[in-house]
Amino acid sequence: MASVGATPGRTPQGPGPGEASASFPSSAPVPDPREAEEEEEEEPAEIHLCVLWNSGYLGIAYYDTSDSTIYFMPDAPDHESLRLLQRVLDEINPQSVVTSAKQDENMTRFLGKLASQEHREPKRPEIIYLPSVDFGLEISKQRLLSGNYSFIPDSMTATEKILFLSSIIPFDCLLTVRALGGLLKFMGRRRIGVELEDYNVSVPILGFKKFVLTHLVSIDQDTYSVLQIFKSEPHPSVYKVASGLKEGLSLFGILNRCRCKWGEKLLRLWFTRPTQDLGELNSRLDVIQFFLLPQNLDMAQMLHRLLGHIKNVPLILKRMKLSHTKVSDWQVLYKTVYSALGLRDACRSLPQSIQLFRDIAQEFSDDLHHIASLIGKVVDFEGSLAENRFTVLPNIDPEIDEKKRRLTGLPSFLTEVARKELENLDPRIPSCSVIYIPLIGFLLCIPRLPSMVETNDFEIEGLDFMFLSEEKLHYRSARTKELDALLGDLHCDIRDQETLLMYQLQCQVLARAAVLTRVLDLASRLDVLLALASAARDYGYSRPHYSTRLLGVRIQNGRHPLMELCARTFVPNSAECGGYKGRVKVITGPNSSGKSIYLKQVGLITFMALVGSFVPAEEAEIGAVDAIFTRIHSCESISLGLSTFMIDLNQQVAKAVNNATERSLVLIDEFGKGTNTVDGLALLAAVIRHWLALGPTCPHIFVATNFLSLIQLQLLPQGPLVQYLVCEGVANASHASHTAAQAGLPEKLVARGKEVSDLICSGKPIKPVKELLKEKQMENCQTLVNKFLKLDLEDPNLDLDIFMSQEVLPAATTIL
Repeated sequence: MASVGATPGRTPQGPGPGEASASFPSSAPVPDPREAEEEEEEEPAEIHLCVLWNSGYLGIAYYDTSDSTIYFMPDAPDHESLRLLQRVLDEINPQSVVTSAKQDENMTRFLGKLASQEHREPKRPEIIYLPSVDFGLEISKQRLLSGNYSFIPDSMTATEKILFLSSIIPFDCLLTVRALGGLLKFMGRRRIGVELEDYNVSVPILGFKKFVLTHLVSIDQDTYSVLQIFKSEPHPSVYKVASGLKEGLSLFGILNRCRCKWGEKLLRLWFTRPTQDLGELNSRLDVIQFFLLPQNLDMAQMLHRLLGHIKNVPLILKRMKLSHTKVSDWQVLYKTVYSALGLRDACRSLPQSIQLFRDIAQEFSDDLHHIASLIGKVVDFEGSLAENRFTVLPNIDPEIDEKKRRLTGLPSFLTEVARKELENLDPRIPSCSVIYIPLIGFLLCIPRLPSMVETNDFEIEGLDFMFLSEEKLHYRSARTKELDALLGDLHCDIRDQETLLMYQLQCQVLARAAVLTRVLDLASRLDVLLALASAARDYGYSRPHYSTRLLGVRIQNGRHPLMELCARTFVPNSAECGGYKGRVKVITGPNSSGKSIYLKQVGLITFMALVGSFVPAEEAEIGAVDAIFTRIHSCESISLGLSTFMIDLNQQVAKAVNNATERSLVLIDEFGKGTNTVDGLALLAAVIRHWLALGPTCPHIFVATNFLSLIQLQLLPQGPLVQYLVCEGVANASHASHTAAQAGLPEKLVARGKEVSDLICSGKPIKPVKELLKEKQMENCQTLVNKFLKLDLEDPNLDLDIFMSQEVLPAATTIL
């Protein structure tokens, strides 16, 4: 609103509440658009999965709201127990599972078991059954081809659109196509992410991507937990109410040095999908090794800085699709694109023999420069921040420029109009002003006189009364009506035209969404590898080597990546389990000698090599490992309804026994200690003998135990498959008393415990300690004497027979 005083020397009255001044903007400093950046919103991601099972094959597709992308897996064979489907569920943790109401017995049994898992973390998914007709092949194809996708240019004909989608979606995989069709039907019915939008607004889909689970190494959740690959802890900040968790001391925590959120997300994905694909692993290691060279340190730091400006592009594209774009989104996109161009230019100067550098140099196309140029030439960042809406720069639209010029010149013009209006008003009116209110127009504003008490007193000849606000009367006059007709609603006209330009700019960006998505993929990959290179440089890691001929692993002077950061000194240890000799390694030793750390060290070094990271060892050779199984810690939980020993058997050892192959690595620590000593020892020996009976197909097993009788009684067969570590020979004692003394137990307890242990070993009877027995007898005697002295023998009501029967006789058994 423009408020202009008509009387010289008088201070004009300020605008009323809710009115906007049309005068010149204040000279307050506006933040630099390259520095001002709104923090990205953390929206909880939801994953909705659709699955079909038929004739031994799975068709899987799921929608991820975090990047508005549909992922699909080409038809894949699966066992009747649906192990592959269970692996997918464990990895993506879907919010809901959609399937056909017509299913065979295996799928029905699997889904029923899934729905009953109340202890499932983070929570069990919702099972949704749709009619089988919704999964028809032809109707699914029709849904896919008729979808409204922002990544497909509007200029494409129907035939070109079919060809384009055929290059992305495998239409020859019939189950996958049907799963995709059912997923689209569910998304349209549930209206995921657009529940509050108009019905004509469809669920945003920014791309289709394929995911595969071949060549992956099988690792269950217990193994991730006991090896501390991931470890969540309560967040100390009360403001972190969304998740309430943060990453604790874990392998992921020390290696995660990513600068962008999508790099961190990709690193977590690599950790959940260790692979046997040697080509992929070596391509990752090549990049890490390049950045570890001293002459490339400056380049690594520069790339790391650029990656810090790569932001949440899928969220911005989703908002553009829904026309919810904010001013900060344009700033973030502008900075992201220019940072991507900086990455492209840098990678063009790097060796093109490395695949990642070649991909960035080639696939970061000139479309990025076009997007950045459009945004830079159109968007007025300074004006947008000042007005908190999208505004355009001058010389973009002549009509907008003309209206802005008129709006800018309104104050001086309205001052002159107000002077002329004052000449025609009652002399008792000291001043007036002409104001402009968007959506209402131009109004004449005069102060309320003392004589104006009732509403009828507000009437002035030649003026139409509008409203009263803060002791000011607002009227329409002939001149203000003329101004409405002449100038119109300038403010709203400018907003409408700039909104139209914003929509056109959004269309230009969405038409190039594919290159932006590719930028995010390659930039996040570079971010992860730079993070792994930084950790390898700081912690002194070395490059592992892979061998298809070696079954197992060979580690020279390996270190535990977490323990070496916590301990003052750490003694490296070697490990070897290749070939057909020494498939079973039995580790004995005293308590606190590091047996568990040794097992975890072997598992962690193998795991790090299988995600493409350098490892904490002088040398490491990793063979064909297809799974890692562990029984190290008992994962107790009341919700499971199982005892500790049953969890050891059912969820840990049984998995290894039933699923381990000759290429699997099995780590067992203190199995059998949760039950009777004899039974636990027998079970441990039986499990190991079961694997030894497999001969050449025996897994690679590391067993740490304090059951010395396992060796002393020769419960394991002698042969080349069994080997004892770490030093030659067998530990004869556990040194539990020494460990107890270090833990702070009283010396008397430690000495008594050692005495009882020696008596058991020698087969002698265990007798109570005489000194302790005498002390107890004296205490009981003193107590009885004190009670007797308190008796009043002259009391006629005293009954000595009762005292003898209730006090003296019971105490005599402990005294004599």
